[in-house]
Amino acid sequence: MKRLLIIGASVLQVPAIRKAKELGLYVAVADYNPNAVGIPLADEYYNVSTIDEEGVYRAAKEFKADGIMTLATDMPMRSLAYACEKLGLVGLAYDSAVKATDKGEMIKTFETAKVEHPWYQIIPGGTKPTPGTFTFPLITKPTDNSGSRGVMLVHNEDELAEALSYSSENGRRGDVIMEEYMQGPEVSVEVMVSHGAPHVLQITDKLTTGAPHFVEMGHSQPSRLPEEAQDAIRDLASRAALSVGIQNGPAHVEIILTKNGPKMVELGARMGGDCITTHLVPLSTGIDMVGNTIKIALGEDPDLEQKLWNGSAIRYFNAPHGVIREISGVEEAEMLYGVQEITFVKQVGDTVGDIGSSTDRVGFVIAQADNAEEAVKVCERVLQMVKIIVE
Repeated sequence: MKRLLIIGASVLQVPAIRKAKELGLYVAVADYNPNAVGIPLADEYYNVSTIDEEGVYRAAKEFKADGIMTLATDMPMRSLAYACEKLGLVGLAYDSAVKATDKGEMIKTFETAKVEHPWYQIIPGGTKPTPGTFTFPLITKPTDNSGSRGVMLVHNEDELAEALSYSSENGRRGDVIMEEYMQGPEVSVEVMVSHGAPHVLQITDKLTTGAPHFVEMGHSQPSRLPEEAQDAIRDLASRAALSVGIQNGPAHVEIILTKNGPKMVELGARMGGDCITTHLVPLSTGIDMVGNTIKIALGEDPDLEQKLWNGSAIRYFNAPHGVIREISGVEEAEMLYGVQEITFVKQVGDTVGDIGSSTDRVGFVIAQADNAEEAVKVCERVLQMVKIIVE
């Protein structure tokens, strides 16, 4: 029986734990939280932080792991790469993990590899940008965070100092990247690289809150962009994944289709979050990204053949500010044809405020239909049916 170590045991990792057990694997999880929801689903548990590189390595060595993987989280990729390199397992090279988790190193890599990207300037923590070296509007964001944390749109000089401070405070080191405010449709691209060959599995249309934080509030597949634009997006996503050194494993690539063609936002050397890869890709293509990521981690060849040509979508609930007192209409909404799942991450008694990052969202609905447009309509119908009462 092969042995798989999954870095993390939070709700994000539950699909991987369940899939690994379904595949007949002996599974261990590593997480600093002894009460993490995924621990009872695994065979063994290691009390170690997901970003403790040496700790994860020691756990993997003690466990005698045949493979190591994680889902939808960025910084643990460094621990994964560190352990895989030291143990000789299939995985991301450590240098590639740094490039995929530090936005400054990432965009410098894109520049070197001639991968289309916005203009940028890296501002080390505690310093100020040089006047006259940038133009407005622009985006500021921390170099080492994810989930839209610390992202700000800046229109003029008067807003810049506050935005730099906000972005810096939301990072680990305090470094900030300023870059061109790109305008146009935004997509994510789900890529699986096998033996150095990138395979684009799906292009996902994205819905965000817009300025100032651009938090994602919905996704749908397949993309409804013109086929010529999709071809350019596939090419850019493939080159971006290879530029940071991904040879075996998934990549979640974010791109904006500007008037001058597609340009990179950023990428993760991992499966995408927001249920895109765990739910939407299988619902629209029949490709099991979780299972394939596990296979690659174990040194096996993935099955990337498309089996379905459906539409899938996720939409997040909006709620007024206040304390949630009642959530109703869920059971009726679950009966709608096409609804796959309705989940709330905030419950009665929780407080709802501004959506400044992905952690502020209330809950979501996932749907499957014949095409993306119909899947979105199912989600929107659920958003109308479910009532969230706050006071």
